[in-house]
Amino acid sequence: MINRLADAIDQLIGVETVDAHCDIPCKIYDPALALVAALSVVRLTDILLETAEKPDSIERTNTLVRCTAAKEAEAAKVKEEIVVIWGDYFKAPQIEAHPDIHILVHDIMMSASRCKQGVLRAEAEALVEKVNAFAEIFWQTKGVKTERREAHYPPSLPVVRPI
Repeated sequence: MINRLADAIDQLIGVETVDAHCDIPCKIYDPALALVAALSVVRLTDILLETAEKPDSIERTNTLVRCTAAKEAEAAKVKEEIVVIWGDYFKAPQIEAHPDIHILVHDIMMSASRCKQGVLRAEAEALVEKVNAFAEIFWQTKGVKTERREAHYPPSLPVVRPI
């Protein structure tokens, strides 16, 4: 009832209805945040593995707890960034050009979850690679060429970036 009243008032005073198809302004989507988060998962996994070999102490426990929490948060960021781009940016033309995008996004979600559950460096590296594949597809849909360059910070893995 309140919605109908608001609509009637809008019509009475001449408020024009507008629609938006994106949560954020178009053309500012970028998988770079997901890539940085995926690299962070690898780095935090490395720190966890290094720390696990140290003698038991309160500092060791503190590092393990903090890095585990941070690794989980970074894996969640990967998922959030990918889902937003996939859900908000990818429309019929992009999906028709890249019909496997749904499978890739699902693989990223599952890989990020496995990274949260464990401390396997190979799984964390696989997450980076899947996000790289997503980034390549994303930039292709915009007609932007990409390259793989080694990140300038640990874990120094190659990441996709626009040229």
